[in-house]
Amino acid sequence: MKAVVLAAGQGTRMRPLSESVPKPMLPVADRPLAAHTVDAAVDAGADEIVLVVGYEAETVRDHFGDAYRGTPVSYAVQEEQAGTADAVNAARDFLEGPFAVLNGDNLYDPAAIDRLFDACPAICAIEVDEPSNYGVLSTDVGTDGRVTGIVEKPDDPPTNLANAGAYAFPAEAREWLEVPESERGEREITDVVAQVIDEYDVTPVTLERWLDVGRPWELLEANEWKLGALDRRIDGEVSDAAHLEGAVVVEPGATVRSGVVIEGPALVREGATVGPNAYVRGATVIGPDAEVGHAVEIKNSVVSRGTSVSHLSYVGDSVLGRNVNVGSGTTVANLRHDDGDIKFTVKGDRISTGRRKFGVVAGDEVKTGINSSLTPGLKLGPGSTTRPGETVERDR
Repeated sequence: MKAVVLAAGQGTRMRPLSESVPKPMLPVADRPLAAHTVDAAVDAGADEIVLVVGYEAETVRDHFGDAYRGTPVSYAVQEEQAGTADAVNAARDFLEGPFAVLNGDNLYDPAAIDRLFDACPAICAIEVDEPSNYGVLSTDVGTDGRVTGIVEKPDDPPTNLANAGAYAFPAEAREWLEVPESERGEREITDVVAQVIDEYDVTPVTLERWLDVGRPWELLEANEWKLGALDRRIDGEVSDAAHLEGAVVVEPGATVRSGVVIEGPALVREGATVGPNAYVRGATVIGPDAEVGHAVEIKNSVVSRGTSVSHLSYVGDSVLGRNVNVGSGTTVANLRHDDGDIKFTVKGDRISTGRRKFGVVAGDEVKTGINSSLTPGLKLGPGSTTRPGETVERDR
């Protein structure tokens, strides 16, 4: 079975991180987000991966190449962002026989993707407490019966099974990809699913775990999930005077200097340097060629490629883009005084993250002046700066 992985979205809700990196290529543990989806498809036995690409397509091609873990990889270009059915239709020329469709910005329980392939035609679902917030599967006999439809955000949900955006289609579905536009002016894959339901018995496949990674704090959650699955491995250079506790991975070419304490799960990637006397804890990724210097504390954060948090700074529950420079003494606040959920700006609206602790999201090339203070839920756009000693309370 061929697996179509959708990786063409611009990721506007993930800005500023996605302004120069496609959302599916943002780092989750030791690989890009989309690679976790591709891995699940390969493990399930896909005989070819078809990646639908758009914005920054070469970034995706550079990572996956013409073959990934021995499985051939092809690329289909989606010229316009016109819905998920259009994205799959871009891959139409590559499709023969049954095929699967997976979202490249979703994390799936890998075992369920194997069951999805076996049950074709089938659709993945996740049991949720508030199904009215999702597209919900209706079934003819509880949660184990044939899928009879998908109802978008119903007031009276027929089940608690939310559509998890993973499908296994029969070969005939290739001819049904050119569907009419929805009221939003998009062509959606759920319209193709409706046609399949009319013709076939469609099996619901329930996921044990699933995450739609659409906003920056969900990138933190994704890293918390995948870092928690890593086994301890020390391949880089680690000082005898450093203390590494729990599931810590130090990749070849990384350096951990004297006085450093790392409490896993944590990942120090190739070319990165930590210390001396730094403290890294929580689900933290120190990206390739990044630098965490003297007396720095990093907690539950993503520090991307080439970023420097050089000395005497604190970064907690934050996502730092590539080549960020955090000036000496910069402090990130990650907790409100009233203990309420921290809000963040998404497409112009200030919304709750649902997280009690959340720091800053800094785009590529951000630079903070020495002794800057950054308030919770702050967004710093690519290339923005702060002045020495400044307290920053508003996005920039």
